[in-house]
Amino acid sequence: MSTLAVAKKDFLDVRRAKIVWFVSSLYLLLAVAMFYFGQNNAEEPEFRNALQSLTGTGALVLTLVALVTAYLAIAGERESGSIKYMLSIPNSRREVVLGKFLTRSGVVVASILLGFGIGTILGYLWYPSVDLELLLGTLALTILFTLTYVSIAIGISAATASRSRAMGGTIAFFFVTTVLVLFGLVNTALGWIFNDVLGRDLSGEVLTFIEALVSPMIAFSRAFNIFLADLPEEAFQDQPWYLEGEMMIVILLAWLVVPLALGIWKFERADLG
Repeated sequence: MSTLAVAKKDFLDVRRAKIVWFVSSLYLLLAVAMFYFGQNNAEEPEFRNALQSLTGTGALVLTLVALVTAYLAIAGERESGSIKYMLSIPNSRREVVLGKFLTRSGVVVASILLGFGIGTILGYLWYPSVDLELLLGTLALTILFTLTYVSIAIGISAATASRSRAMGGTIAFFFVTTVLVLFGLVNTALGWIFNDVLGRDLSGEVLTFIEALVSPMIAFSRAFNIFLADLPEEAFQDQPWYLEGEMMIVILLAWLVVPLALGIWKFERADLG
């Protein structure tokens, strides 16, 4: 078999997972809600505002979609023992990891495309105009952001031998890099560690950059600044180069590649008993 063959077989399994379709449906309902409330009781509703609402609020839901879809991809089969059958066909361990990544990515991307598709239709029905350039750019960035979480979940799944460990690792990652970030606690903790404990006296901009390195959510939110070209130039003129949107995309690409590579490296060396 090959990577594509593994992906095809895995799709037959994942499509029966009700929890995956449940969390995916939440994103579709969110898309409808954001575009409905964006124009409700508004004399001149703006498509951009509704899209920004979907992008910001939807990011949290999409992290859950990605993590729930992928965190048991390999660990679940290792615990049940079915991974040995898959590897005896034969498939290399790398093909298994990449195949699982393709399948779970496909499910997640399908949810995003449906959500944005619904938003586009509602945009033409309820709004004076639709900014297609903004729509496509936001769609591409949202897909990249969400795939980083698929990569992270697959990497965790490939590096763990049981469902409980995969779940624990995934929850811990989500809690630290998403929940704590949203409450501003990660930035506060970084300031305490570097400035108070280590005495480095780092600026707020440097701390924000470090926060973006440890949280795809922060990198995603700052990368969205690329599409805010109509804001006053003063809003970005004092911003250092390492906080620009293009740099945030580089960070997201690193989050896409590194966890998957580490997962493959760990899985190839694992004792499957």
